[in-house]
Amino acid sequence: MNTLLLLPVGKIEVSILRDLSIAISGSLEVACEILPYVLDPTPCYHPERQQYHSSEILQRMQALVRPQDWRFLAVAEVDLYIPILKYVFGEAQIAGRCAVVSLHRLRQEFYGLDRDDDLLRQRLLKESIHELGHTLELHHCQDYRCVMASSHAVEWIDLREAALCGSCRAKIESKLNESAGQVTGNDVAAQVRSS
Repeated sequence: MNTLLLLPVGKIEVSILRDLSIAISGSLEVACEILPYVLDPTPCYHPERQQYHSSEILQRMQALVRPQDWRFLAVAEVDLYIPILKYVFGEAQIAGRCAVVSLHRLRQEFYGLDRDDDLLRQRLLKESIHELGHTLELHHCQDYRCVMASSHAVEWIDLREAALCGSCRAKIESKLNESAGQVTGNDVAAQVRSS
């Protein structure tokens, strides 16, 4: 079974990482391990934008990857961006091993609303699966309910389900089986659950 390594970026509540680990394991048939060390985001901070460059975080993560590692998912509290966009909820290396997601704009408090931990966890799971999908060579999906649909606002994340559509599921099943070295009929069906 593949193992997803969760990497805290800066200070992250342990309960959020634990809940995410359980939720991802329930959505994708992968084991999750929370790494015992923290990646410092400070070198990726750009004062002119008052944000952290997500591509630079991915680059720093790459130094941690060992040949036997399947995927790394970094979870950050900081506000992320790439130069061509005002902000991003996350970023991934297409067909690579590293992805990063941020809680910053997933929190209701960012929009002046009351704290909602359940909604935060739903959004984090959706964004995490979305970015992991990119590492498995999935691109944005036209089905707005699919977790791989593009989202340029938090409301679009809320419209998505925490599951892949049939087309994306078929593509990711193939990739998961390739990386696990398994290609059996029953295993293919079990690799990615639809809900």
